[in-house]
Amino acid sequence: MKRLLVLLAALLLAVPLQASAAAPPKPYVADRNTKIDVMGEWAHPDDDTSIIGPCGVWHQRYGVKCGVIMVTRGEGGGNAVGTELGPELGLRRENEDRVAHYRSGTVDIFNLDRVDFFYNQSAPLTQYFWDSEETLRRVTRVIRTTQPEIYIGFTPTLAAGHGNHQQAGRLIWEGVLAAADPSRFPEQLRGPGALSTWQVKKVFSGGTTAGTGGTTTAANCTTGFTPAAGNLDTVAGVWTGYDSPYKWPTGNLQGRPAGTAKSWQQVADEGRAAYPTQSRVMFKGTSAPACPRFGMTQSFVPFQPNTLPDGTPNPKAGQDDAILFGATKADPGGLPAGTLEYLTFSRFFNVAGTPFQVTVQLRGKLAPGDVALTVPPGWTTDGPKHVSGSGQVTFTVTPAADAPVNQNAKISALYTSGGRTGYTDNVVRIVSPVEGRFQRWGNWQEYDEWLAGTAPQANRLGRSAAIQSMAVGSTIAVPVVVHNWSEQPQSGDVSLALPAGFTVDASSKPYANLAAGAETTVTFQLTNTDSALPVTQNVSIPITTTYGGGSGNEVLTLSVVPKTAIAKAPTAPTVDGTAGPGEYDGPTLDLGRIWQGAATCSGTDDCGVSSAGEGSTAKVSWSDDALYFFIHVRDDYQSYAVTPAECVGHWQADSVEILLDPRGNSSQVLKDTANTFKLGIFPFTNDPSGTNGNGPNGPCWSRDADNHQGYSTGPLSIGNAPGVEVASTATWVGSNETTTAHGYTGGGYDLEVKIPLADLPAAVDPAHLGLNITPYDNDDTSAAGTTTLRHIDMSTRLGWSALGSVQSDPYRWGQATVDGYTPPADRPTVPSPPNVSNPNLNGALSPQTIAQSARNGVPISGRVPSTDLKVLYAGLGRASADVYTLSRGSGTARLFLTTGRLAAIPVYTTSCTADPAPDYGFTPCAVTDGGIPAWSPDMSGHLVGQATKQVSPGVQHFSIPLTSAQRARLAAGGHLLLSYESSQNKVQAFDLRLSR
Repeated sequence: MKRLLVLLAALLLAVPLQASAAAPPKPYVADRNTKIDVMGEWAHPDDDTSIIGPCGVWHQRYGVKCGVIMVTRGEGGGNAVGTELGPELGLRRENEDRVAHYRSGTVDIFNLDRVDFFYNQSAPLTQYFWDSEETLRRVTRVIRTTQPEIYIGFTPTLAAGHGNHQQAGRLIWEGVLAAADPSRFPEQLRGPGALSTWQVKKVFSGGTTAGTGGTTTAANCTTGFTPAAGNLDTVAGVWTGYDSPYKWPTGNLQGRPAGTAKSWQQVADEGRAAYPTQSRVMFKGTSAPACPRFGMTQSFVPFQPNTLPDGTPNPKAGQDDAILFGATKADPGGLPAGTLEYLTFSRFFNVAGTPFQVTVQLRGKLAPGDVALTVPPGWTTDGPKHVSGSGQVTFTVTPAADAPVNQNAKISALYTSGGRTGYTDNVVRIVSPVEGRFQRWGNWQEYDEWLAGTAPQANRLGRSAAIQSMAVGSTIAVPVVVHNWSEQPQSGDVSLALPAGFTVDASSKPYANLAAGAETTVTFQLTNTDSALPVTQNVSIPITTTYGGGSGNEVLTLSVVPKTAIAKAPTAPTVDGTAGPGEYDGPTLDLGRIWQGAATCSGTDDCGVSSAGEGSTAKVSWSDDALYFFIHVRDDYQSYAVTPAECVGHWQADSVEILLDPRGNSSQVLKDTANTFKLGIFPFTNDPSGTNGNGPNGPCWSRDADNHQGYSTGPLSIGNAPGVEVASTATWVGSNETTTAHGYTGGGYDLEVKIPLADLPAAVDPAHLGLNITPYDNDDTSAAGTTTLRHIDMSTRLGWSALGSVQSDPYRWGQATVDGYTPPADRPTVPSPPNVSNPNLNGALSPQTIAQSARNGVPISGRVPSTDLKVLYAGLGRASADVYTLSRGSGTARLFLTTGRLAAIPVYTTSCTADPAPDYGFTPCAVTDGGIPAWSPDMSGHLVGQATKQVSPGVQHFSIPLTSAQRARLAAGGHLLLSYESSQNKVQAFDLRLSR
């Protein structure tokens, strides 16, 4: 065999390349194994569950194939059911996501291998960690290779919350643009395996589905739906009450008749729960049909509007396949499949009474016809206009003189040719002739710049909000940027309407002779006059800008945050869990305000809720080059006790986090918490032998979501918090069973903590230290009907500065001065580059990703494909698996020997004895069902062996030793999954049945 393979390889290498005249490459067309009809894109596994039911219906009834671009595998999070973290957790979460979607026919999940670092609210920070250009390159390759017609996912706006979600939303808009643009990533469009540019037809990112009518009890569930008055997005829905192919097994806990079909909503709800590492539990309920809806935000093809010209609902738009019209199915208007029809504008922001141009773009095999525009009442336009077919036609539109400002307005076009029609629409925004907007900064400024420079169509979703913060009792500058959108010079005044507790240096300030298109800045000095932190930390400040003939408005949301002065202790405090005389003489900080999870808090004794400092409190002092904290937490119930290996993800157990922004400007420089120091402290552990080095069941601590996150104590410490000392008065009750009393002795616990300032990522600015202290209170987390506490997040979250998601917003932390402190002269004032410790999983190390790539031809992780390697033979020897390869280059091969169904490995156990494929164990037949199968080290028994080999040019023989038991398992249908990474970082994937 070996001599034959060597001879064959030599012959292959000897075959000369045939000289031929260069011919233009044929346009690339994805085959059915590769083609995706509806693509979703999200940041983390479980972000994407909204399409499980819809994709199941579309796949079953209309032959539509869905796929998902998953930017990360969620490896940066905690693990509620196992010990895997980092890449190992990524492998497990990838499987959970595949399990969730598998039954809906969505078997292609394109993981991009970007790092999942930590919760944040910053798209710029996400771009930093993800290498935004490389990520877009991979997205673009996946789009061009799979050629999706419809794209669904997150909004790109700051309303998405998590910065990873915002950036995943942006990648939808950027990917659609890049895939169609031959100047973007042109290397993908030439050479062997060249792709072609691709135009996605419909985009659903950031749209709204607000409206009335429709149903959840019958097919075509959007029939009768009318969008709300302010909703200008076309809404498509799909009924999930259809029968799926999956049956209720005998003895199911829900009591459904055995052998009857589960609805697609049932399948969706079961899939939505398929993420046990993220604290999900097996779904044991019975689902009512639903009507998931999607708001369209961009279309390049004709479609069906929700309402007819007379204002009544459009029955065609109510069909369950309406989302597919113009994309995977011809539009009912009768235009040929493949027709493009869309609107472009000379400008998006327009002023009442000022004309602008609207161009109707038509592409395809179209006959001559007429195009007419429909504009809002009181607006005017020319036309109808004749078109000869494919091409464009431009209209002049003038908004009404009284058109409402700060609102979008819809313009639609109808192309008519014989009995065929094509409808499309788009929106513009009417703005005040002169706008006065609070000067954006940080993430808000960056988002508006992204809209203007990268994705102008996304302006329909709205610009950023006006946001700022200030310390109680302080004065800040409030700059207002005045922009003249009109066609003539303008003069007027800017004024602030102040709530109680504020004064300003002038009630109004003028601007004069502002030229058309120009802008100027008017700045106020705003002072907060409160002597104590107000009960409501967020206040609204309307900004009014007058001009000749009217005025414009916007509202500034201002967060008032606490402040303190940190005094020097006469002598360094002794870290012993008590506040000795003279150690903490500064102000008492009230930690009793709730910022999340109020529903699980019953009062002061439960989670230290306080309005006057009698609950949870803290004191802070400094000495030498360190900060000292004495923290008192009131709590009536001990949470789950973490092991040393679980001393991360502090929000899943009783804990306190100390948050420090050394320069006080992390949000301003677009780094958010990546420039900060955040220490999560667990007051007790499940560590009876004291292996963590802090005494039996003593405290533990770790850094999270900051400049260098990771374990900070014990054998697992990565050395990111040297010199930190913690003393805790909490004593673990000794059990995670609720049958043991879980009250704290004394009704709570005290922590004393020393943090060397050298541990912070930069020298402290003693006049601008950002500070917050946030207790997390978890109580009884046992599942219904059980008595074991679970390691999951059910926390009430409190803080000194208590604002929603404050853990990720340094600009909303409290402000502190460190009186008398001067940092060492040689300490850097610029933070070091952030380190997230846990790397992302490389897709070349994922058997499931390799198998998918080998099947559909899309390169692993959207990377550059290689053709260097050929596998000449893969089979079983007497005591080994043997592989012969032929390579034209060098690189690394990862070999995985697998058995069984790898595409979706069950995540729960069930006692149902008749729950076969393709239902795959989603149904409970007992209350105790929903246990977690062992995953590591062999992917629940599916990974039999693996090896990493270095590849050199020529023929090579790789051998993986096998035991007799391993060989027997592989002989019954085993596979070799092989990934290859060349020295140029190109990739290949193989899935081969092992010969016997």
